Amino acid sequence: MENQSYAEPNLEEEEPARPPRRRRDLRVGFSTGTAAAAAAKGALLELLGLPCPESLEVALPGGGRISIPLHRHGREGAAGVAAVIKDAGDDPDVTNGAEIGARVRELPAGDASGVVFVAGRGVGRVTKPGLSLKVGEPAINPVPRRMIRAALESVWEKVYPGTSMRLEVEVFVPRGEELARRTLNPRLGIVGGISILGTTGLVKPFSHAAYRATIVAALKVARAAGLEKVVFTTGGKSEELLRPRLPGLPPEAFVQMGDYVRFALKVASHLGFREVTVGAFFAKALKIAQGKGHTHASRGLPNLAELGDWTLQQTGDRELARTVARANTARQALEILTGAGATQVVSEVGRRMLAGLRTYAGPEPGLDAVILDFSGAILWKGHSPGQGH
Repeated sequence: MENQSYAEPNLEEEEPARPPRRRRDLRVGFSTGTAAAAAAKGALLELLGLPCPESLEVALPGGGRISIPLHRHGREGAAGVAAVIKDAGDDPDVTNGAEIGARVRELPAGDASGVVFVAGRGVGRVTKPGLSLKVGEPAINPVPRRMIRAALESVWEKVYPGTSMRLEVEVFVPRGEELARRTLNPRLGIVGGISILGTTGLVKPFSHAAYRATIVAALKVARAAGLEKVVFTTGGKSEELLRPRLPGLPPEAFVQMGDYVRFALKVASHLGFREVTVGAFFAKALKIAQGKGHTHASRGLPNLAELGDWTLQQTGDRELARTVARANTARQALEILTGAGATQVVSEVGRRMLAGLRTYAGPEPGLDAVILDFSGAILWKGHSPGQGH
C-alpha cells in the first residue's frame, strides 16, 4: 500500500510491513515511483529519437522487472515526454488513475554529469526540514530517484556506452495539487503537489482483517515451533536491523506487526509468550509512548508539543523544549534532541513506550523495547520483567 491517501509517511519512516496473505486474490498495482521511472524511460527514448514501445520494463528495487504501459509519449520542443496512468491495483489509493509523467532534457555540456530532478506541475517541493529530503528539493523520494536513474541508464548505456549522462528529469502530475489536499503533505511542509513514493515499486492491497489474521497465524507458527520469545517490528527495515542483534532467534520469532501494536501485544500475551521484544524507529516509538495502540498516519501524527513538555521536564531547557515542540516532524525533533545531547529525553520516550507496551501485553510476559534512529543505530533499549517469570 502506497499510503498516498494518508500523506507521505515513507518520507521519514520505513517501508510498511509485508502485506498479509489474503483469502481472495487482490490485484497488485505499481507505485508512483515506478510510474515515474517508466515515464522517464519513455521520455528519454523520445529525446534520443529512438523507437518507443507502448509498454516499457523497469527494474524493481527488490529484484525483478515490471512492464508498465505508456499513456502517451512524444516530443515537446527540446524535451522528450511520456506519461503513465497510475494503477494502484485493488488498493484504495488517491493517486489511482492519476497521470504521472516525465520530461527529459539534456543538460548543457559544461554541467556536471548526472541526473537533475525537477518538480513539475503537481509534484510537491519540500519547504521544511525533518524529512529524508533537503529543503527545496522536489518531493521525489530516494528509492524512486534510484529507479528513475536506473531506467535512464538502461537506455543511455545502449546508445552511448561508457559515457556519463547529463540529464534533467521533470516529473509532473497534472492533478497532483488537487490530490495533495487529501494527504498530510501540507502539514509536513510539502507544497505544490504529491510526493513520488515507493520503496518496493509495487502497491499491494491492504486489508485490516487480513493483516490481523496474518499476525495471529505468524504467532501460532512460532508457538508451534516451541518458541517462547517473539520479536515484533513495525516493518521490514526495523526487522532487518534487529535480526543481527538477536542472532540466537530463528526466522519464525520475527513478526512484522505493522501498525497493530495493541493487537499484536494482546495476542502474544494470550498465546503465552514469555518474552516479547518490540523494535521501532523513533517516530513510531513516540506514538506508542503517547498511548497510540495503532500507529498508522491516519490515526494522527506524533504529538511534538507533548514531546516538548517532556523535554522541559527532563532538561529544564525552555528554549530547547520550544524548538522540539515546533519541529516539523519526529525525525527533526530527534535531530534537535541528539544535537543538544538530550539523551535523557529519548530515554523518557523509551520508558513511556515500555509502559504503553505493558498496558497492552498485561502483566505476564517480559518486555523489551528498542528504539532505533533513522540510520539504524539503537538509541535506547529497556526491559520490563513479567510476572510470569
